[in-house]
Amino acid sequence: MSTAQHPNSIVDRQVLVTGASGRVGFPIARALADSNTVYGAARLADPEDTARLEAHNITPIRVDLGRDDMTTLPDVDYVFHAGAALGREAADWRWAFEVNAQAAGRLVARYRDVTGFVYCSTGSVYAYQRDHPLREDDPPGLHLGAYSLSKIAGEAIVQFAAGQWNVPTTIIRIFSTYGPLGGAPADRLDRLLAGREIRLHPDRPNRFNPIYEDDYVALGIRALTVARVPTLVVNWAGSETVSAEEYCEYLGHLVGVPPRFVYTEAAYSPLWADVTRMHEVLGRTAVPWRDGMRRMATARHPELTDRLEDAPIPAPGFLRDA
Repeated sequence: MSTAQHPNSIVDRQVLVTGASGRVGFPIARALADSNTVYGAARLADPEDTARLEAHNITPIRVDLGRDDMTTLPDVDYVFHAGAALGREAADWRWAFEVNAQAAGRLVARYRDVTGFVYCSTGSVYAYQRDHPLREDDPPGLHLGAYSLSKIAGEAIVQFAAGQWNVPTTIIRIFSTYGPLGGAPADRLDRLLAGREIRLHPDRPNRFNPIYEDDYVALGIRALTVARVPTLVVNWAGSETVSAEEYCEYLGHLVGVPPRFVYTEAAYSPLWADVTRMHEVLGRTAVPWRDGMRRMATARHPELTDRLEDAPIPAPGFLRDA
């Protein structure tokens, strides 16, 4: 099964996408807006975010999920809930719990009659498992401190609320998304181009399952259509496993700058996903990681286009070890 077999199967419906200005929410809202009425909810502090949504026929809604009344949001058929407190915001654990957990429960309660609800969780809810990829029934952990803890709580609240009101729901645990809008591989490419060291965890190779924008859009829409009661919980990641070492070496080959790795306990542990269940319920990803990395580099650094076009493309496939 591939994402090519799952075109935009939601048509002529009304959809709410929260976090609609973000790396996950925006491309999904943009794709859905091709054949649906889409409301893009976000804080929209930057006027450019509003303009970008409107340019793609997405109706912008300025809302702060941690503070505002959700009863004023429009009635819809589907909800893709990607809004979250991230980064520095999540350092305030009270605010992280308010936005990432309690607000998610209020949103399920507001939309108890929808056909499908997706809650965006994270691969960082897992305790680190050095010897095997992270599976949906593996124990929780605090990969990113209060943020991880708030998402663990959010999953519990969403599952309770969805069960209470029989709301068909999918919880997707997001791993390493990347593409023209950024992501961890893009951050490492920027460090590489700046001549800075790339910090990695000492347990090498640092395995990941990066998922390119085209694929996470297709699988995100698919997650809406397979939502169920009881809640479906599924990893959301690339079908290929590749180490950060290997993809950084490849990016270095493309741009002509060899990476310099520093292994330190201060670096986050790798997030290696088991995608068995994902393949069963959402499908496989279609963009090979080398192709995705090249496309990301070209989109984010157009000044390197000539070099990137001339660089040879290695044979398709992937390695599980660097």
